[in-house]
Amino acid sequence: MQIRHFDASNRSISLDAFLPSTPDPHPAILALHGSGGDFAGLAAPAGRLAENGFAVFVLHYFDRTGHAEVNDKPTILRNFPSWGKTVWDAISHIEKLPEVDPTRIGLLGFSLGAYLALSVAAVDPRVKAVAEFYGGFPKEMRFFMRRLCPTLILHGDADATVPVQEAYDLRDLLAKKQIACEMKIYEGIGHGFPPDIWEDAQQRTIAFFQQYLAG
Repeated sequence: MQIRHFDASNRSISLDAFLPSTPDPHPAILALHGSGGDFAGLAAPAGRLAENGFAVFVLHYFDRTGHAEVNDKPTILRNFPSWGKTVWDAISHIEKLPEVDPTRIGLLGFSLGAYLALSVAAVDPRVKAVAEFYGGFPKEMRFFMRRLCPTLILHGDADATVPVQEAYDLRDLLAKKQIACEMKIYEGIGHGFPPDIWEDAQQRTIAFFQQYLAG
């Protein structure tokens, strides 16, 4: 893992880079943590994706607003546009890197990061695929949506933080737009996955990105 930085609106934004050992360039994945700010927790899935040929960059998007974690909805709503702009700026940064094939960029989001990933993908044609864990698509973004891309939806039906209805609403939206969608709803699972579910979700994520980014 390499720690990198880029500038956005006079702020230094950190990226944790996990790169394959094979020659450049690679399909790239920008990974987005949840509201707890646990970017370190994404090291394992990022490393596994890198082992499968993807250049993965874990984005510290909270650097834009100076937060370590965010636990209340008003703060999230107030800062959501700035974080979304940070994701856009990060794509602009990584697409110029020699390790990256700029025509094959995907987003991987968890909870709040999933909402951000889907929001950016709805307006940025550079995003070719999104894998989202226990998140959703903000209803406000339907007014600004320009496009959608193939999406993997992973959610627990006992999620008390982000209701599973968010997953079904997203699936229905993608179906209406005739956009490729894969969905797995885990029975009895809440927000955040235990090890056995996590393993299954990771395998699904790798296969999804292999199909829509590496294929």
